[in-house]
Amino acid sequence: MRAKAFFTTVWLAIMSCSAHSAGLATMTVPADERGPALQAFVWTPCRVEASSISFGPVVVTGVKGCPIEGSSLPLIVISHGHAGSALGHHDTAETLADAGFIVVALNHPGDNYADLRQSGDISAMVERPTDIRRLIDFVLAKSSYGSKIDPHKIGFFGFSRGGYTGLVLAGATPDFRDPSVPCPEPAPICGEIRRNELPTQPLTEDKRIKVFALADPLSFFPTKQSLQAVERPIQLWASEYGGDGVLPQNVAALAANLPTKPDYHSVPEAAHFAFLAPCSKALTASEPAICTDGRSFDRAAFHQEFNSQISTFFKRYLHG
Repeated sequence: MRAKAFFTTVWLAIMSCSAHSAGLATMTVPADERGPALQAFVWTPCRVEASSISFGPVVVTGVKGCPIEGSSLPLIVISHGHAGSALGHHDTAETLADAGFIVVALNHPGDNYADLRQSGDISAMVERPTDIRRLIDFVLAKSSYGSKIDPHKIGFFGFSRGGYTGLVLAGATPDFRDPSVPCPEPAPICGEIRRNELPTQPLTEDKRIKVFALADPLSFFPTKQSLQAVERPIQLWASEYGGDGVLPQNVAALAANLPTKPDYHSVPEAAHFAFLAPCSKALTASEPAICTDGRSFDRAAFHQEFNSQISTFFKRYLHG
């Protein structure tokens, strides 16, 4: 009986503490006339003590099936980079859920680690913003999370191609012929651009998204004119060395050309993939290219500051 009383006391102490953790679940958006099914992860505010959960070589921290704490919560949508994953920024998602946000990250169909069918094609650049709009539509209107979300408080986090996606959603007009973007053959998208086989349909903007955090965005936006319609607040992060088609000078040009001055952060000694979550030993062994940083750069330490700054930025605009 004493042992039972002791563990009951410990459990009540955990439940009553002010600290949060992140609930974790998966979600599927059904296919419709606008596109194929979307697979996503959802992080939510939770009061149950979190533990480590493994998805193959990726280790996250969360609580499966945890009841959502709070109501009228802000929503953050996360868009990964080229051939990336819904779990690529899990630590950022966990931090935001801890801070009282519902966070949804998807795998972009045809351009994710498990499905590369369209990753080299310009169609991926057209469909990515539509993926995000479909995801928000479903979360608000058809998911069990909709009743917990304030539809007027939606933010976006995007990395690399996900950053490009965010700029389109914010109203930017890409110029795929921009000669400053490296595009070597034999990548199909480069041949399509060279042959002028470019999309003619309008790209998807989403005015429901009120604020954007973008890390090393792939920029097809070389002029002030291409960005003139972007009026919502942006936090912009740039690595010193860039990579995967992202040039540091292009991100700096974005900061200069945006009509409203962004909250701009340049990260010394960082390369492009430093914005991905710190890797487990197993993931480092299987994917050294995205997990290994320079000797002078501590990704885990950087992410403490990175996640804190992103959380503070979203709170400023969405928690009021």
